[in-house]
Amino acid sequence: MKDMDHEHDGYDGDDGYAEDTGPETVDAAQERTFAALPPAHGRGFAETWWGQAWLKALEDTALDLAQLKAGRRLARAGAVGAVSVRPGRITALVKDRGGVQHRADVLLQRLGEDDWDRFLGMAVERAGHIAALLDRDMPPHLVEDAAAFGVDLLPGIGDLEPHCDCEAWDHCAHTAALSYQLARLLDQDPFVLLLLRGRGERALLDELQVRSATRAEPQAAPPEEAEGVDAAEAYASAFVLPPLPDPPALPAEPGSPPSLDTEAAPPEGIDVASLAFLGAQAAEEAHRLLADALAAGHETRAPWPEPTLSQDAVRLAAAVPERYIAERLARGSGRDREGLALAVRAWEHGGAAALAVLEEEWTPDAESAARARAALAAAWEPQEQPAFKVLRSRWTVVGADAQLRLGGDGRWWPYRKERGRWAPAGPAVSDPAAALAAALESAEDQDPRGGLAFAEGA
Repeated sequence: MKDMDHEHDGYDGDDGYAEDTGPETVDAAQERTFAALPPAHGRGFAETWWGQAWLKALEDTALDLAQLKAGRRLARAGAVGAVSVRPGRITALVKDRGGVQHRADVLLQRLGEDDWDRFLGMAVERAGHIAALLDRDMPPHLVEDAAAFGVDLLPGIGDLEPHCDCEAWDHCAHTAALSYQLARLLDQDPFVLLLLRGRGERALLDELQVRSATRAEPQAAPPEEAEGVDAAEAYASAFVLPPLPDPPALPAEPGSPPSLDTEAAPPEGIDVASLAFLGAQAAEEAHRLLADALAAGHETRAPWPEPTLSQDAVRLAAAVPERYIAERLARGSGRDREGLALAVRAWEHGGAAALAVLEEEWTPDAESAARARAALAAAWEPQEQPAFKVLRSRWTVVGADAQLRLGGDGRWWPYRKERGRWAPAGPAVSDPAAALAAALESAEDQDPRGGLAFAEGA
């Protein structure tokens, strides 16, 4: 991703959107221009969860799905020129299929000063959030923490306002192509989103540095006033508790459970090897939970959902136990060994959500089914779209051992048939074309330990 020098338009307006005001320039830190990206043939436009959230806002907002489809074609073909990003606005020249250039703009409301004050105050308290951004990552709990302070960083339905000189009243192919291209830029640098919301990277880091320095300064003692103390302070002082100790340091690796190897024979019915395996897995899970508890923002995140016995059996089997232990896990979870091996592969692709897609069928409602068909129509040219046989949430490719499964969140899971059983072929993606490409990959590209090969292991 390459920034380029660019003539800056002005921006103004109380509505939070950037407006053109003529040839005046603004601070260069308030605008970035990215060189045109190469065509995106055979790949999705967003790989990160925040890039996918941007596309979801676009696809939930646009009323004309045909224009979205046309925009995807233009973006895939490399028809979007250099993209200018500044507070409240992205701009690019987009060539239509006839070669005519159109100026396309997409507006996103800037955060107000009060919003930024709350966000910066939160970020100073949780330095890990800024460290993640500097690594070009946007962890979900950063967005969740911001939302808890009343600041919405990601756009929602209706937040992306299109403007194009083709004078379309809704998202046209040109603004859609620009939006798809911006998802690729967001993948590479989440600071692009913060610039759109009103703060460039340098300005944001400078403000955080000032706030951090101010927070570290010792506070001056208040001037002496009349005798007496505040009643609330006096009441609270009677119940002052000693400070909590510092949190423990995270060990470099999980601890080792005590040895169960004794000279005495174990009681009848006690499987020592299985107990040792469970002890080692408990140590690893405890290490993971401690790492999560020590992570920044842990106190504001929802707790991990309690796994069912069936899910926990799959989690344990993913640790590749000895064969007879895997067989016990299979029997205890109501699966055969091949079924457990497929469940492990699904678990490794997406945890409990992927396991549900493997083992449960659901019937999409009319709106979900319509969105699924629209996504399929937008992913291919009419003459290139494969034929599907649809059964509830499962879309099987006619004439191929490939299948797409629709998740409840609208994402697509790739599947392929292996030895007569449908097997997970990768994680979920929002683009059905990318999911189908994963489903059609050769079996040699898969983990030799996963899937049916695992079922045959010693």
